[in-house]
Amino acid sequence: MQKLRICVIDLVAKAPTKRFWGRVMNANYASIMPQIVSLWCEQEGHDVTYICYTGAEFETLLEEIPEKLDVAFIGAFSQAGQLSYALSNFLRSRGAVTVLGGPHARCYPQDAQKYFDYVLGFTDKSIIRDVLQDCSQHRPLGIRLSAEQQPSDLPGVQERWKFVSKALEKAPLIKIVGMMGSVGCPYTCSFCIDAEIPYQQLSFDVMKEDLRFLRTKFKRPRVGWHDPNFGVRFDDYMDAIEEAIPPDSIDFIAESSLALLSEPHLKRLKKNGFKAILPGIESWYDMGNKSKTGGKQGLEKVRQVSEHINMVLRYIPYLQANFVFGLELDEGPEPFELTKRFIDMTPGAFPAYSLLTSFGQAAPLNIGYQRENRVVPFPFHFMNNNHVMNVKPTHYTLPEFFRNLVDVTSHSFSWPIIAKRFKAVKGPIPKWMNVLRAVSSEGFGRIKYHTGLLHMLETNSEVRRYWEGESQEIPSFYTDWIERDLGPLWQWLPEGALYHDPNAHLREESEQLLDIQA
Repeated sequence: MQKLRICVIDLVAKAPTKRFWGRVMNANYASIMPQIVSLWCEQEGHDVTYICYTGAEFETLLEEIPEKLDVAFIGAFSQAGQLSYALSNFLRSRGAVTVLGGPHARCYPQDAQKYFDYVLGFTDKSIIRDVLQDCSQHRPLGIRLSAEQQPSDLPGVQERWKFVSKALEKAPLIKIVGMMGSVGCPYTCSFCIDAEIPYQQLSFDVMKEDLRFLRTKFKRPRVGWHDPNFGVRFDDYMDAIEEAIPPDSIDFIAESSLALLSEPHLKRLKKNGFKAILPGIESWYDMGNKSKTGGKQGLEKVRQVSEHINMVLRYIPYLQANFVFGLELDEGPEPFELTKRFIDMTPGAFPAYSLLTSFGQAAPLNIGYQRENRVVPFPFHFMNNNHVMNVKPTHYTLPEFFRNLVDVTSHSFSWPIIAKRFKAVKGPIPKWMNVLRAVSSEGFGRIKYHTGLLHMLETNSEVRRYWEGESQEIPSFYTDWIERDLGPLWQWLPEGALYHDPNAHLREESEQLLDIQA
């Protein structure tokens, strides 16, 4: 095989940022798969440049990319969809073959095919090898490749350290290494991209080797587990950690369900250095299996979850509680009022609010929304669970929904609540981390943005009609925003790339069904 010049680009950010939180933390959100793809390409004998784009002021993405390339792999979440399309068009103009992977490729493969030569679903080493062996232009429509399932074996930190360290160079203060012990999830939350992905445990031997290796690189390493739900095989995980390293010698961060966070488990997590946990509460009317509340709903569930999380905080100093607003069972002000009660009863928890967002074909719920014609085709640039809610709500008018959202967010990040959260949390880093997040884009920034959006929905007919799905014309408010963010890459955004078919998955399924019947 010819030796290829390859660039692998991990689009952690969708645009340059001046926000302090983003400048400090974005490099720590580097995805694992772009690093693994970089390693696999090197193992195939090719020259590889790896770039983790964090949006920091010192980064000039176009200048980091080598001028002469044969292949460019781009990993992107949907919020970087327009950036990835413009970048692909630019690189194609230089003669490169372009490949899209990551969540956006899995969620919107039909749209991505218009702008990339290859669009990858589940990706293993054989898929990468197939791309490199073919390495040809597929235009005007790219080809889609996918393995039958997620890989059962992945390279660890030690193997991909060359690329891990490259990303961490852009983390100025806090450096967190991403690790993964499993793929898929045992829960079936119908709005989640992992809802139908079978749970698979990765190698404990690789995990142990990686933990030992990290202690040779840092005095006290920090590890963020990328598992969709950490610790499903809890005792096996803890046995591996305890065998590999001394107790409390690495700071761990993990996303887990409350169902796994019993007090005996919490004692063991504390012993082994777990400093932050991110459980999903999601809804006061659903997901009882995940939150270990069974059939309890409403205020009864609030009380039980609050008690549980206050217990968690006695062992784990930092906790982010995740919520989704706009789910089908939500109606009236009650979901928001219950969340305010939770905030009052659980002062140490940092709340993270997401809006119901239908990411193409990612989750089981989405096909239903498409059948009901409820999905609004917002530009991908704003699909980050916060800037837009692209599913028209069943039980709310838009102003009503956002009025409630502004109310709960304003309460959650008011100065009295920030002060209570500061007092309730132990340790200087968790205390000030909560304050920093509250006064930055995740707290004050969200209040400002949603207040402005509410005002537009009430006074700007162009924006209101677009949100209601009555107009397909993207308001200038949004196109101007994208143009500012893309900067010099705006001119490379392909014609029509601001628009997509929100029902592409439904249409594809219908066509496949007709083919079968024929």
